[in-house]
Amino acid sequence: MSRPNSDDADQIRAHDDVLGYLLKHAQRALEQRTEAALADLDLTPRDLGVLRVIAGGEAKSQQEASVVLGVDPTSMVALLDALEHRGIVARKPSERDRRRNIVELTGHGRDVFRQAEDRYAKAEKAFTSSLGDTGAAELRRALQTVLQNAKDESA
Repeated sequence: MSRPNSDDADQIRAHDDVLGYLLKHAQRALEQRTEAALADLDLTPRDLGVLRVIAGGEAKSQQEASVVLGVDPTSMVALLDALEHRGIVARKPSERDRRRNIVELTGHGRDVFRQAEDRYAKAEKAFTSSLGDTGAAELRRALQTVLQNAKDESA
């Protein structure tokens, strides 16, 4: 096994100095906290994401929810099937386009969503507590800026 010479070693970045590593592992750590916070509601972080875009009006149809969240349409159907089976969401054909399904939270779904959002907010606050409120807000803004720039460059 060969060792890199000292010049090569000086140019190799530590894994925990690489943005991709940091983003991936930070996201996974937050997801684990979220999973624990939502466990007794029998929801996953992915379920909560779906409920959030529906409750917030970002998506009216299952197709729109799929696009907003970047979820494969087939996977979105399965997610919504499970939520509908539990009485959390209801689907109905669009009055304008019968091929589209409009998705709405049920009364029960609104209650579950509020509980889940509260738990998520607490988990996120605990996750970012070492940054303080200002640092957490700055982190959000920085990531929003990076994501917007990436969207603009790909458009």
